[in-house]
This record gives sequence, structure tokens and C-alpha cells, in this order.
Amino acid sequence: MMEWDTVLMSRLITTLTLGFHIIFATIGVGVPLMITIAEFIGIKKKDRNYLLMARRWARGFVITVAIGVVTGTAIGLQLSLVWPNFMQVAGNVIALPLFMEVFAFFFEAIFLGIYLYTWDRFKNQWMHWILSLPVVVGGALSAMFITMVNGFMNTPQGFEIANGQFKAVDPIAAMLNPATASKVFHVVSTAYLTVAAMLAAIAAFSILLRKATDYHKKALKLMMFLVLLFSILSAVAGDVSAKFLAEHQPEKLAAAEWHFETEKGADLILFGWLNDDNEVVGEIRVPQFLSFLAFNDFQAEVIGLEAFPDDELPPLWIHYTFDFMVMIGFFLMSLSILYFIVHFMKRLDVHNKFILSLIVASGPLAFIAIELGWILAEEGRQPWILRGYMTVSEAATTSPYISLMFFLFLGLYIVLGVLCIVTLRKLFKNNPAEVELEKKFPLKREDGE
Repeated sequence: MMEWDTVLMSRLITTLTLGFHIIFATIGVGVPLMITIAEFIGIKKKDRNYLLMARRWARGFVITVAIGVVTGTAIGLQLSLVWPNFMQVAGNVIALPLFMEVFAFFFEAIFLGIYLYTWDRFKNQWMHWILSLPVVVGGALSAMFITMVNGFMNTPQGFEIANGQFKAVDPIAAMLNPATASKVFHVVSTAYLTVAAMLAAIAAFSILLRKATDYHKKALKLMMFLVLLFSILSAVAGDVSAKFLAEHQPEKLAAAEWHFETEKGADLILFGWLNDDNEVVGEIRVPQFLSFLAFNDFQAEVIGLEAFPDDELPPLWIHYTFDFMVMIGFFLMSLSILYFIVHFMKRLDVHNKFILSLIVASGPLAFIAIELGWILAEEGRQPWILRGYMTVSEAATTSPYISLMFFLFLGLYIVLGVLCIVTLRKLFKNNPAEVELEKKFPLKREDGE
């Protein structure tokens, strides 16, 4: 009983840690790109509104980076404390990408500091904009290296095993495992999509609260364009991921799609539920579309859950995480299309309460989709922590103090969450954009309007 309890608590600690950190990791990847795009447009168009966007987003970004440092450190700590057997076996394989992730973060942080403290220090504004590019690259590289670790856990390679120990380790081969390309594409594109939706939601909320200003309207239009762009890229990334799963992790795809029997021309199942006999009820079926999704062939054979031992099957409830993640993704794409249809038709006010309310909702929904995607990725690998080599129960700690660790981590994240919200609120609540616009960029400096 104690072993089950420690495994459960170990999983809860990791769920808590990664579920909290992924919010700030996503912001850390996505916000730098939005900053550099806004400053680029501001310099190109000589538009003070876009320049202010870059300033304000960068200011808020620093707070989230500070929180992300603590949560990232906590992840490293919990890996050693909670999963010691896994780290003992696989630590020498994943050490390189973990080190490279830290290096990429410091690279990003150094240039972020330089970027923040050199506003108005260059006569040529493009010199300051160039300093934002390493921040973008550092954020993307950080996501890439940590995703390689997760990819290795799903499709391990680059080692030999002798007497239960990893030998002849090739860290480059481990990093460039079959999961890397599809996972990195998916993680980075969805991070950009989520942050664009978040900033669009903030702009829409500001317009709802008070009279629409040029600043907020331009921020909203820019972010909705990026939501459209990255929602399309995320859909492509999702398609690539499905094809990867069909080839390398068919049990995860079968569980996510409730595909029980191996067959050709497999239907795609949306929603529904399972009865006592594990029969799908109340579903929406798209004929033969799972085969097409998996292999670009409507008649392709898709492996079902029946082909795998019962003790190696992921939990079937991950089907719901897949459905809601995809539904949110298509909601974001549809909303951005609706926004621009209304904008270009000019028969309705694109800033009407209905559309703005949907955009406000899209911000939290995008982060929910990120969380659902992570849950699908991790639960879909169960019961393995290192697929085919080590189960979660084998990797977990047996420490009797694991419950205490859970509450210590929980307390830490409550403090960090409250601190982040309070700090960001104080940073912007009494300093609205329209006021700061006149302070930082008085009209006499505008020569492009």
C-alpha cells in the first residue's frame, strides 16, 4: 500500500510542478516574439503605439521570467527527489539537453537585461531591435532542448543497456530521437499561439473596460492576425504529431481515439463516452478519417488497443483531453477568421461586446489547451516513464516524506502565483497605456502620423 501511495504522491507532485511551470514556460517562449514583432512594426511605421506595446510587454515579461526561474529550479529539484531511480539510470543520457536548456535560458536572460536597459540609448532604433532577436532565439532553444528530454522519454534511443545500466551513451542520438521534430514543432507553435491569444484577450478586456484607444485596437488586430497564423501552424503541427504517434506510439493514438480493433479505413471518433462493456456511445464519427489522419490514406490500417498487453495501455480518459484540446484550437482559428471577416466587411463594429467577450475567453482557453496537451502527452505514455524500459512505479521514490514534499511544493506555487498576480497588477493598473503613451512618446516626436 505504501508503494502505491508514494507513486501516487510522486505523480501528483510532478503534475503540480509541471502544470504550474508550463504556464510560465509558454510565456517565456511566446512573449519575446510578440515584443520583437511589435517593435519592428513600430520602427518601420514610426508608430508610437507599437513601440509602447514592446515596452509594456517586456516589462511584464520580466516578472514572469523571475517566476519561471523559481519553477524551473523546482523541476530540477523534484526530478532528483521524486524520481531518483529514473535519474540514476537515465540521468547521464539527458544531462546534455538539460544543460543546454539552462544555457539557452541564461542566453535569453542576458540579452533580455541588455534589451531592457538600452531603450532610447541608440540613435539608430534598429540596433535596439536587433537585441531582441537573441531573446527570441533563446526562448525557442530553451523549449527545444527541454522538449528533447520529453521526446527521449517517449522514444528512447542513443544508448545500450548492460546489467541494468545505460552504457555506450550517445547524447546526440538521444536528443535527436524520433519524437524530437514533431514535438518541438508542436510545442513552439502552440506556445506562440497561446501567447498571442493571451495578449489579444488582454487588449479586448481593456477595450471592454474603457473606451477603445488606438493602442488597444492596434494591439488586438496584430494579435488576432498572429492567432490566425499560429492556429494554422498548430493545426499542421497536430497533424504531424498524429502521424508520428501512428508510427512510433500507436497505443497512445489508439487510446486517444478509442480505437480498439486493428482495421483498415478506421473512423475518427469525437466525444461520446464508454459504457460498461467499453463500447463507445453517443460519439460523432468521421468515416475513415483516422486512417487519413494517421497515414494520409483513407484505407490505411490503424493498430488498435487489442494489439497491446492490458498492463501497457494508457488510460482511456485521455480521449477527452484530445477532444477538448482540438476543439479549443479550432475555436481560436474560427474566432480569428470571424474577427477579420467582420473587420473587412465593416458592416458591424469589430469591437462589439460579443466578439470582444469571445476574445477575452480565448486567452484562458488557450492555456487550458496547453495543459490538456501536456496531460495527453504524459498520460498517453503510461505506464512508462521511459517507454519500454522503466515504468513510473519503478522510477518513483519510496521516501515516507513524499506527502510533506507535496504540500511544500503546493505552498511554494501558491505564494509564487499570488506574487505574480499582485506584481503585474500593480505594474499596470495605475499606469494605463494611454497615459504612458503621452509620457514616453509625446506627439511632438511623431513624424510618421
